Amino acid sequence: MIGRTVGHYQITDRLGEGGMGVVYKARDIRLDRDVALKVLPPSVTEDPERLKRFVREAKASSALSHPSIATIYDIGEAEGIHFIAMEHVEGQTLQVRLQERGPAPETPTGEGVRPLEVTEILHIGLQVADTLEAAHAK
Repeated sequence: MIGRTVGHYQITDRLGEGGMGVVYKARDIRLDRDVALKVLPPSVTEDPERLKRFVREAKASSALSHPSIATIYDIGEAEGIHFIAMEHVEGQTLQVRLQERGPAPETPTGEGVRPLEVTEILHIGLQVADTLEAAHAK
């Protein structure tokens, strides 16, 4: 998909994959900005009920405004590819953050990861709780 244009989004990089599809970094060629483009797999788009649920969730997410929630810009379909375009946020995943800390002391082979400091865990937990509270209020 890298190098391909979907609608008015030029895909530049693969960011990750989850249960609802693959997320790419893309360039919105109309507005000249980077976006995260979630491309839905056929298993979602071929099931009318799952596709309806997905659209409903995208609409609900687009109504939220919070610093810890990516803004939904667009939902669409181009050449049979269903997608959601959303705010691209620079940063790293929690998994990467943990891996950077190195192996846990009791696992020198690297099978485990060194846990976060308690203060960092609390900071992340408070951010998550604040975000959930804002979403629940909507």
